Amino acid sequence: MSAGNKELVRKYFAALSGQPKPVELVNLYVEEQPLRDHILQTEIGFPQYFLESEDMIAEGDQVAVKARLRGTHLGTFNGIPATGRYIDVPFHITYRIKNGKIIDHWMIMDSLVFLQQLGVMQQQA
Repeated sequence: MSAGNKELVRKYFAALSGQPKPVELVNLYVEEQPLRDHILQTEIGFPQYFLESEDMIAEGDQVAVKARLRGTHLGTFNGIPATGRYIDVPFHITYRIKNGKIIDHWMIMDSLVFLQQLGVMQQQA
């Protein structure tokens, strides 16, 4: 079960990374509405953003991924107008999978690094 879930997440990252993310494509992998909404919002802010998995661990119905989000801020994201800046931000996400689809997720990202890369928060010396 764990190996199949890891493979699903690998395919999901490959399908979405660097590509447009139409609802039909996302729905092949994701059942959870909050994750669908997050993908759509991120795609608006960072069109065709890239996802890169750096490490992945699976246990039972869960897959934990250490990854990076890369893209250029070309649209409004969480109220921040497009800056045209490129971001490369580390994050961790854990997916829960059932019947070949993501049904739940939990994500943590370094928001300080993210805001500094967008230029909306200054780095402190």
